[in-house]
Amino acid sequence: MAYPIINAILVKNEVAFCAAEAHGMATGLLCANSTIDSGYWLSELLPDASFMPDEQKLLLVNLFEETRRLLAGEDFEFDLFLPDDDMPFIEQITALKSWCQGFLFGVGSTTTEANYSRDAHEILKDITEFTKLDTDAEDANEDDEMAFMELTEYLRTAVLLLRDELSPKTDH
Repeated sequence: MAYPIINAILVKNEVAFCAAEAHGMATGLLCANSTIDSGYWLSELLPDASFMPDEQKLLLVNLFEETRRLLAGEDFEFDLFLPDDDMPFIEQITALKSWCQGFLFGVGSTTTEANYSRDAHEILKDITEFTKLDTDAEDANEDDEMAFMELTEYLRTAVLLLRDELSPKTDH
C-alpha cells in the first residue's frame, strides 16, 4: 500500500490526519484491542464517511486490516507507514511525529493507564517524547538519517511489546 495514495485520499476527503497519523492511530487502536473493527477507526478519521467513495473506503479498510495482520504475525513484518526514503527528510520526520501522535491517540482512546506495566509506561513516555522531534532542520546529515532509522526500528519493536501487553489475548 503506497503512502502517497492513502495520503491523497485523506487530503481529498479533508481528513484532519495525514496517512502516517492515521496509521499510527490504527496501530494504537489495534495494540490496545486486536479485535477492534475498522469502522471505529474510520469513524475517528472521518466522522461522516458517507460522502467518501466506496473504493477509497476500501483502500483505507485494507490498510487497517493489513496493519492488523502484520501486528498479529510472528514474522516481525510490521512497519510504520511513513513516506519513502526518497522523500525530503523533513517530511519523514514530520510524518514520524504525526505517526506517534496518532498512535498515542489510538492507545489512549481504548485503554486506561492504570494497569500498564512500568515498561509500557516507559515506552509510551518515549513515544510522547518523539512527538516533540525538531522538524526545523532543512537538510539531514548521515547521522540524522541513522538516528531516524534507529528510532523507527525502536518504534517497531516497542509497538509489538505494547501489543503483547495491552491487547486482550484471543485464541486463533
